[in-house]
Amino acid sequence: MKAITANRLTDGRVIYRTAEGQWSSRLDEAEHLDGDAAEARLAQAEAEFGIAVGPYLIDIEDERPGGQKWRREAIRLTGPTTGSTREPA
Repeated sequence: MKAITANRLTDGRVIYRTAEGQWSSRLDEAEHLDGDAAEARLAQAEAEFGIAVGPYLIDIEDERPGGQKWRREAIRLTGPTTGSTREPA
């Protein structure tokens, strides 16, 4: 399965395209797409201006980011990784 993700133009937050053609910050509200339908919906999202920037398809497995780029998408979803549990030397 695939879903469409982008960044919200106003604040850069990660957003997902819903089945209703809206954008949501919740991955569980993302429309799940297959094959040609995914490409067609992505083309629609790319043609819209003013809400989202840089829409693209991601793999979804078990309601989580999947595929080869799952780690990148998981970080985008949960926020940046900063700091360390170790004290600097």
